[in-house]
Amino acid sequence: MRLSIVLSTHATRFENVALRGDMEANLARIAAWGYDGVELAIRDPRLVAADGLAGMLARHGLALPAIGTGQAWVEEGLSLTGADPALRAAAVERLAAQAVLAGRLGAAGVGPPGGVVVIVGLIRGATPAGRSREWALDALAEGLAACARAAQSHGARLALEPVNRYESDLIHTAEDGLALLERVGSPALGLLLDTFHMNIEEPSIEESIRRVGARLFHVHVADSNRRYPGAGHLDFGSILRALAEADYRGFVSGEFLPHPDADTAAERAIAHLRQLT
Repeated sequence: MRLSIVLSTHATRFENVALRGDMEANLARIAAWGYDGVELAIRDPRLVAADGLAGMLARHGLALPAIGTGQAWVEEGLSLTGADPALRAAAVERLAAQAVLAGRLGAAGVGPPGGVVVIVGLIRGATPAGRSREWALDALAEGLAACARAAQSHGARLALEPVNRYESDLIHTAEDGLALLERVGSPALGLLLDTFHMNIEEPSIEESIRRVGARLFHVHVADSNRRYPGAGHLDFGSILRALAEADYRGFVSGEFLPHPDADTAAERAIAHLRQLT
């Protein structure tokens, strides 16, 4: 199983990204800890240089499985389900730009087979005041279709992440996600499953993994308390076996709180997961 960890390219208020700050130093530490790749949380592709990123990743022998986009929601309020059409259009434009960056980095040889994944997590938004949930799902499907076209045209992939009910009222479970995938109907659109959210919403994490099967494009791991794997009560041995049974060949990426501190959490996460593989 290939392991990666989330690293933010810039300062952010999003607390569930443990690692941030100096890119070169962080990449060196991530490689030294034994990770196979790094998932980059990038608010705006205009703030980074694709060639520079590709060079840094190559120097440290790290792959880029995915690009996180949640900071565009956290820092700027961009949303595929915003009440303002201009806001929705800006969110689609931002995700399309992320797909261009993902395609460039994949073409530079640092991405996995199938293409770098652009994640649609919090940027999905939520049902705005005065609108129905059905309206929001329509807006989400329309935005995802446009973003999936952009991803496909640039050799990238798009992954929708079901999140728990306390963070959005839209798409909580694997079944919710699969239904929306069928509605959009793009081979470039799949799901990202996150063990923290699944622990809240899924009757069985393992069965949901098997149910998603080939539509699973990326995996996030955090324990039941959103700390590093091994700090809570989730059975990651069983979860990793379910991924193997589903023939999942992508990355398992750590996205968790920086407790007791970022470096310790990152080291303990990989130590726990490696002993199970």
